[in-house]
Amino acid sequence: MDIEQFRRAGYQAIDRICDYYTSLRDRPVLSQVEPGYLRKALPASAPTEGEDFQLIADDYQKYIVPGLTHWQHPSFFAYFPTACTFEGILGELYAVSVPTPGFNWSASPACTELEAVVMDWTAQILGLDKSFYNTTEVGGGVIQTTASDSALIATVAARSRYIREHPHVAIEKLVLYTTTQTHSLGKKAGLVLGLKVRALEVTAEDEFALRGETLEVALKEDLDAGLHPFVLIATIGTTSSGAVDRLDEISDVAKRHPFLWLHVDAAWAGVALVCPEYREACQLPAVNHYADSFCTNFHKWGLINFDASCLWVRHRKHLTDALDVTPEFLRSKQGDAGTVIDYRNWHLGLGRRFRSLKFWFVLRSRGVTGFQKYITDCTKLNATFAERIRESDQFCLVAKPFLALTVFRLAPKSLPHLTALELNALNRAFYARLASRSDIAITQTDLNGVFCVRMAIGAEKTVERDVDRALDLIGREGRATLREWENVGTIS
Repeated sequence: MDIEQFRRAGYQAIDRICDYYTSLRDRPVLSQVEPGYLRKALPASAPTEGEDFQLIADDYQKYIVPGLTHWQHPSFFAYFPTACTFEGILGELYAVSVPTPGFNWSASPACTELEAVVMDWTAQILGLDKSFYNTTEVGGGVIQTTASDSALIATVAARSRYIREHPHVAIEKLVLYTTTQTHSLGKKAGLVLGLKVRALEVTAEDEFALRGETLEVALKEDLDAGLHPFVLIATIGTTSSGAVDRLDEISDVAKRHPFLWLHVDAAWAGVALVCPEYREACQLPAVNHYADSFCTNFHKWGLINFDASCLWVRHRKHLTDALDVTPEFLRSKQGDAGTVIDYRNWHLGLGRRFRSLKFWFVLRSRGVTGFQKYITDCTKLNATFAERIRESDQFCLVAKPFLALTVFRLAPKSLPHLTALELNALNRAFYARLASRSDIAITQTDLNGVFCVRMAIGAEKTVERDVDRALDLIGREGRATLREWENVGTIS
């Protein structure tokens, strides 16, 4: 492909992307293909001779687009949102247009320097303490792939610090703390690093949040047993319920146990800190006063295309002490002098993508007020949804709604005699009906044995009529589920 061919293909690609977003509302939310569809459609091996690019571009429309789930669809309410903006798309296009492996400053100075700048910009708009800024040259921020990578890296740094301060402790005696509602990233970090993982119990009475007393009891038990807890992964906005661990209480406990690293995973909810009115509910003061590391994903609820996970640490030296491997061929005059950041020592890989460019494009294009409006719009839509569920005779809330997440279940007031097992079975049948539809995407979860449904609002194109439609659809499927159960005699 020469320059003019690239120009024509590029124009067509932009046109087709625009057409896709123009028609998005009219598409099914979920792909309708069957497993293995693509292998049946494509040749068994790559072509021997190169093919015309127009054929390739057309085959993308023919074979790939039908297999896509449309996460930006106005009726996508599953999991948590995944951001995609036109500014982010253009940032990615520019970023991949030039090779920038980014393993040290001299590999492409703009790549490193822009990342250091935008990580400080994002720390500022979230209200993070200045100790997390790169300009301090003590703490700092770095873009990671996902919150799972951020948690793993924080755990590596915490382990390195603990072993350095307690050199005679055997690895098998170390314990990583999560809660029973922590994302699977905590368990996976333990699996990768060969660590014991203890999930501390959280309860519905405490709104599924970790309390300081629970942590205190666990620390005493494990220390008395000769174990060494060294890191706690706390959460702001758990996946299943939106719970916020009581970081104020946790910090009070952790002050008496300074060997315990506090990593705060705010993958979804952290971006809401851009709105000052949500900072207290999100425990920002405790984050600023005590957290060793903090993560949020701008590629979830933050308008920046995947991958865009932000990790800040209060002391960057703990990261670099754990991860710095610098063979002769990677040394540079600037790195040896300590006048630049070499981000390869802030994550597990060597090369890194030029991810800061899309941050720069989106932050400048939307501004702080643009982020605030987006977050508050989603939260207001969720408040409307939650209020309708609360007023319903058909449904009930399972957890306190938080920001743009509501967790609910089918629990008709006309059937108060149903047991917990019967309610779970009823809701599994209800969810099966929702999951079989292609015009809405919504996910299920289990909260301490209670099967329920999650409604997470976050697609930028979602407006009030989409929420009204979702409520109508959910109500109809709920009534159909009840009729079906009554007809087969499941409910007496």
